[in-house]
Amino acid sequence: MATDVTMPRLSDSMEEGTILRWLKGVGDEVKRGDELVEIETDKANMTYEATDEGVLLEVVAQEGDTLPIGETIARIGDPGDEKLPSAAKAPDGSAEGATEAREARPDPQPETQSTRTVERRPAQTDDDGRVKASPIARRMARDLDVELGSLHGSGPGGRIVKADVEAAAGEAPPAREAPTPEAERPAPTRPAAAPAPEGAKGEVEVVELNRLQQTVARRMAESKATVPHFYLTTAIDMTEAVRIRAELKQLAGDSPAPTFNDLIVKASALALRAFPRANGAYRDGRVELYSRVNVGVAVAARDALVVPTVFDADHKSLGEIASETRSLAEKVRDGTVTPPELSGGTFTVSNLGMYGVTEFAAVINPPQAALLAVGALEPKPVADRETRRVVVRDMMGVTLACDHRILYGADGAQFLARIRELLERPLSMAL
Repeated sequence: MATDVTMPRLSDSMEEGTILRWLKGVGDEVKRGDELVEIETDKANMTYEATDEGVLLEVVAQEGDTLPIGETIARIGDPGDEKLPSAAKAPDGSAEGATEAREARPDPQPETQSTRTVERRPAQTDDDGRVKASPIARRMARDLDVELGSLHGSGPGGRIVKADVEAAAGEAPPAREAPTPEAERPAPTRPAAAPAPEGAKGEVEVVELNRLQQTVARRMAESKATVPHFYLTTAIDMTEAVRIRAELKQLAGDSPAPTFNDLIVKASALALRAFPRANGAYRDGRVELYSRVNVGVAVAARDALVVPTVFDADHKSLGEIASETRSLAEKVRDGTVTPPELSGGTFTVSNLGMYGVTEFAAVINPPQAALLAVGALEPKPVADRETRRVVVRDMMGVTLACDHRILYGADGAQFLARIRELLERPLSMAL
């Protein structure tokens, strides 16, 4: 009997995926663990390995198709098995294979304002009566004020997809009122603003966001809109850390020594262990506290920000953290990072100091309780606490972004003070 291959969940925040490339063709033998298909997720491009064995009987989702989690993308079975009918629906509601449905669809013709039409058949619904639509289509429908129930979806199983909403939103130009006779027109109260001259902005290049960029944009907008942020800023004397790192570089020889960011990751992990509320998340009106301390490290990828995770950072040595963060950063930049390496973070460190940024306020990576934004390490004149004299010290500005539903001012201040204490006395992290 043929087995359905469904769109897998390849990251904890993934809602849907796009088929980039099939690595097996119809009729090819498939073994468990074989690379089957390359999928674009909200975090990276991933290769999905087969979990069943047999022959690839049918490819339901073609390259370029975007489907939600759990939707059938292919079928695997014995050579003698017949193809099962696809979940896609014909216009009359009968089940048809996705391939047959695509073949029956006429070739797209160039659209004009006079020929563009949108079908208004009743929308397909789930068992609970909810209109079947992709998450992107739902968001677009809200933004464009399009009624989903009036659309007929062109996606698998009659699901409403992005293109259906776009077509409905652009079906007809806004209605114009009949011209008012000149004598009846009210006198203008102020001169109408002159339209901007054509070409005032020069040539306009429209850049489409990839799935990762779309997800980052959506999650950051949701975080800023729904999470009550507050910020705590302090300056950390890194003079001793600079001295210790110089010694570590000598001891490391040809091997890479821990960076200052590795020291910050380690200090944050130890502080999280001491203040477990900072190692939590807000979900559905409750606070979750985690036993494992997993620190995410923000890495600039190709036109996006990716946050791989250092798991159990509180139990790892500086050398282990240094090796792991370097490996993760390389994987992010060359596109080989895996879904497990991007999941499970309980806290995030974002460092822009290498770009000369002295301090900044970052957006929390939801549903985490906090994020540490790290600025540049610079020599600055400061007053010595004991001698009261002005001396030059290596100072670093940091800002802790906190979710006020989880952390209060005093909680965040004590947590940040512990990070500062560990970094100003770096040898304590070796104990």
